[in-house]
Amino acid sequence: MQVTVDIPDKFVEHLLPAGRDAARTLLEESVAGAYRDGRLAMDEVRQLLGFGTRIEVDAFLQRHKIFDYTITDLDAAMAALDHLRSR
Repeated sequence: MQVTVDIPDKFVEHLLPAGRDAARTLLEESVAGAYRDGRLAMDEVRQLLGFGTRIEVDAFLQRHKIFDYTITDLDAAMAALDHLRSR
């Protein structure tokens, strides 16, 4: 699907960084927002943005300040560390 968006000139500089491809920038922002809201899975992000690996997706998410490290992940890491220390 192709989508056309009309943006008044006075707002373009606020929405699109100078020198960046407008279509790619808007796609990335939309994908980042959809992933943050739970509407897209990581593999869907990879496919939509044409990334070959999950590492590329991780870098993309970091650039957009999206971190998937939850308190549950921290608890599991701490439990594993405690287990290793008790050996």
